[in-house]
Amino acid sequence: MTKINLAPPSGTRDFLPQELLFRRRVLLAAQTVFERHGFLPMDTPAFERLETLTGKYGDEGEKLIFKILKRGDKAASGESDLALRYDLTVPTMRVVSHHRHELPRIFKRYQIGPVWRADRPGKGRFREFYQCDVDIVGARSALADAEVLLALSAVLRELAFPGFVIRLNSRQVLRGMLEAYDVPAERQGATVVALDKLDKIGVEGLKNELATIGLVQTVVDRLHGDIAGSDFAAQLRQRLETSATGRAGLAEVEAIREAVGPELANGTIEFEPLLARGMDYYTGPIFEFYATEFRSAIAGGGRYDGLTSMFGRQAEPVCGGSLGIERIIMLLQGDAALPAPAGPLAYVTVWSDEQRPAAFKLVAAIRARGISAEINLVDGGIGQQLKIASERRCRFAVIQGPDEAAAGTVQIKDMDSGQQVGAPVAAVPATLARLAG
Repeated sequence: MTKINLAPPSGTRDFLPQELLFRRRVLLAAQTVFERHGFLPMDTPAFERLETLTGKYGDEGEKLIFKILKRGDKAASGESDLALRYDLTVPTMRVVSHHRHELPRIFKRYQIGPVWRADRPGKGRFREFYQCDVDIVGARSALADAEVLLALSAVLRELAFPGFVIRLNSRQVLRGMLEAYDVPAERQGATVVALDKLDKIGVEGLKNELATIGLVQTVVDRLHGDIAGSDFAAQLRQRLETSATGRAGLAEVEAIREAVGPELANGTIEFEPLLARGMDYYTGPIFEFYATEFRSAIAGGGRYDGLTSMFGRQAEPVCGGSLGIERIIMLLQGDAALPAPAGPLAYVTVWSDEQRPAAFKLVAAIRARGISAEINLVDGGIGQQLKIASERRCRFAVIQGPDEAAAGTVQIKDMDSGQQVGAPVAAVPATLARLAG
């Protein structure tokens, strides 16, 4: 028999109970905060029509779309007409375009779910991972952008995440910058992609990258020289004085900073003129959350007012952001082993075959009170059953021997202290609730 590889596919993971419970706590915190900020839940299918996803993510993103081969009698063609969703944003815009008449004029939505990318797996990089998004549709005001930033930062505060800085820029600033440095229109998209790699390749690497995309040397030298200087933000502000587009971008950045800055309890916000965000669909303010202690990006987003027009509708104002929830979970978890999850509060033992009906009735009554409980499922004496209750990390064991059965009572044993208290059968759920505090 051929040996089966039991590991999950490359770029995916199995989650054992303790890790999954930790993930659920983080995701529940995000959900709770988003709803506190007025965002409504939404979901979309795991896969979309291929035409829905193509042309939305740029050349690099296009290569990472997981395509699904045709099925059934068309499988032999080897063609694709469906694909796993690459992110949650584009499917959301499809939903908004399809159901716009059913949604409020200002639609605040959140979505938490898995996405798939045909990426090269590595440390902290997966082919299947969760995204955690918020979006506001229908609001042009910079206050909407500020609301997105405040919702994302509130999740980090709820999770007691250490300090962070919000790096803020605008695509209008970038367009004004490209004009000011005489980057030709046909090279501007490639230049933005190159700028988006700055953190990975460094300033000198950026110079080489700019040269390879076809910019003339004088433009490369001028742009690289200013970026390599001590205060590129100040230098850029001077150059943008002659650009109406650039000045408008700086104004919206400043408006968002003024709204968000005073409300950040565990972070700061600053203008980052070289922040680019590689997605083609961004049109206005863009941002990235950077964890200062861990030196890692943990969230990002921006404004993409034109995306609904790709689905045949009039362009609507939309802004949104996504928490890098997988990275946040990894950073919060750290390298320490997670504690084993606590078991049910109560473990109902079974003294004998004759007492099984009474034991099932008792465990049902405990559960009906909203208390977690399980019943013994293995053969063996009370000593073995108590050992299993301890292994299951149950806090209390409920024991009814012949004497207790005759008296209509039980013994409730605290598995930590070993102390026991008696209680009438009818009072067991209330007694467990009182003992649990």
